[in-house]
Amino acid sequence: MAPRTGRPHSDNPKILSTRIRLSEADIEKLDYSCKALGITKAEIIRQGIEKMYKVALKK
Repeated sequence: MAPRTGRPHSDNPKILSTRIRLSEADIEKLDYSCKALGITKAEIIRQGIEKMYKVALKK
């Protein structure tokens, strides 16, 4: 039997999704950041969540 193809198994599967509303200025900043850093919008958002979570824990 042929090996299974497709996306590799993840230790942290992304099974949930959410929608957000952003201004045009925010979208421009996000797009610029993606191009400048070479990472996806989702990864930038995840990093932002992690950064703000650490700030919240210090309060």
